[in-house]
Order: sequence, then structure tokens, then C-alpha cells
Amino acid sequence: MTAVAQARDLLRWRSPLRTELWASRIAASWSPDDGDEADALLERAAKDGTQESLLLLAALAALGVPEETADRAGELPEWAGRMGRVRCEGAWYGKADPYGEQVLAVLAFRYENGKEPHLVVVAIDQVSGGLAVDALVEEPNFLDDLDLREVAPDVVAGRVLDAFTLTDSVLGAATAETLAPVRSLVLARARSIPGPVRRDDTVPGLPDLPDLPGAKEAFGKLAEFVGDRPLWWSPARVSQFLTSWLPREAVLSDDAIAAMPEVVRAWTRFSGGAQEVLARIDADAPKLPALMADESLAGPAKRLGLLASRGDAPGT
Repeated sequence: MTAVAQARDLLRWRSPLRTELWASRIAASWSPDDGDEADALLERAAKDGTQESLLLLAALAALGVPEETADRAGELPEWAGRMGRVRCEGAWYGKADPYGEQVLAVLAFRYENGKEPHLVVVAIDQVSGGLAVDALVEEPNFLDDLDLREVAPDVVAGRVLDAFTLTDSVLGAATAETLAPVRSLVLARARSIPGPVRRDDTVPGLPDLPDLPGAKEAFGKLAEFVGDRPLWWSPARVSQFLTSWLPREAVLSDDAIAAMPEVVRAWTRFSGGAQEVLARIDADAPKLPALMADESLAGPAKRLGLLASRGDAPGT
């Protein structure tokens, strides 16, 4: 078997990380239609009983691909027993581009003996709803050129797992070629974090709302729109919020409508202050009062809200 031949080199390298990456690449080569082929490979490796075959089974077991390989691993060198036994040493999350259309989720690990520190890095596409579109396993200095915020590991792990769950649910999701070979390893690392915080629809608090009547009401609608993708704040998205989403979805007081441009500017400064975004606010904000007054733009939910606010909702 080619895989067993490759294992000979890995036994000489004595590297748990290299071996887990190798197993992850093997798992990536199995499509959903290759179940019989994969089972045959595992059965042959189990019957072979050589160190190379046992290393293959142990590496796959460390990634949980598939789980039943764990009982077949047998006796191996001490270093091989460290596969999968890692501790998390930090987590980071932040924009991959100026507008946050993609974000990076990063988890740092090293093995129990303190060796082979490494990062798992997942690119999450915000425009498509939060798909995992790329993943890498990198050395710690990969962080040096990134401006990411340190976040609790359980939060980042949850975002990674949510992103992969979403990608798996979308038929034909477009992903980078570099994702599949490391997918099993990245998922195993994310699953090793206790109590991952799954889908969270909260928005970070805004430190300084403008001192204007209606500002808190306006920010409530902004938070509703931003949802669980607060880092994605591009010119196109702010324009969608001001000229499409608010007129279609939001019932706001006159004070909140008047305060909204300053609230959106405050949020923009809080999220990085891109000048292109501020320029789009300047262009679109003057249209907001007229758009909010045009009830032909209101969606069904807003129409019901407007009727209720006037006391003439159906059934009253």
C-alpha cells in the first residue's frame, strides 16, 4: 500500500504533527462514495500488523477518522502515542481583509511534551453566511503579520465548528484546494476544546453611542442587522443596511431615524473606521428619512408593525 510505504518515512521522522497531517490527507482522499475502499484499506492495515500499518491506524484514530480505528492501533513507539494529545495555548479572531468579508479563526496548540507548536487557521466567508472556505496548519510566527484579537478558545472553536457545519450543508460550496487536506486535523483540534460555544447571535457592545435621542433604539436595529457577523462591514453592506434593510424591515421612531447616521458612523469607527465605509454613509444617510417614509418599500413584517403601532392591526 502506498500509505504504508509513506509511513516508513514518518516512523523515521518521529513527528506526531507530520503524521497527523499525513492521516488528514489520506482521509481527504476518501469521498462519500469510497466507503468500501476506505474500509478495505483499514482492514488490510489491521491484518498486516506491521509498524507502518499500525501507525496509519493510530494516526487516523487520533483524528477520529473513523472512530473504530482506535481499537486497532496496537503497540507503537512512545512518540506516536502523543498524536491527538495536545493542549490549546491561545485563540484569535479577526478580519482577513479591510471590510471583514472574510475573517480568520486561529487556535494555537502544542503536544503534551511541549514540542511542535502549531496553529490551525480557518478562513470564514461572511458574505456567504459564514462558510469555512479555507484552512491551514501553520507555525506560530504566522500570527506576526496579522492584526487579530485574542478571544477565548471555546468561542473560536465554536465558530470553527459552526463554519464547517455550514460548509458541509451547502451542496457544492466553493472552497480552496488547501482546505480538504487539513480538514480532519482542524476539526479534531477544534473538537478538543472543552465546551465550544456554538452559534452566537450577539454583537459586541459599542463603547460610545452618540448622545442623541433615539440612539439606543437605532443601535438595537443595527445590532439586529449585524447579527453574528459583526466584523463584516463593507461599503456595500452599510449601503444595504441604510437603503434596503431599514426601509424594508425596521419600524423606528423619528428620533431613531435621525440618530441612525451617527450611530452607524460610531459603529464604523468602532469596527476599524474604513474611510470608504464612512464615505458611503455620507452618500446614503441623507436618503434615509425619505426611504423610511415610503411605505411601499416595507416588507410584510414591517407593514404589520406599522399597523400595530397605529392601533389598527388586523383583529383590533
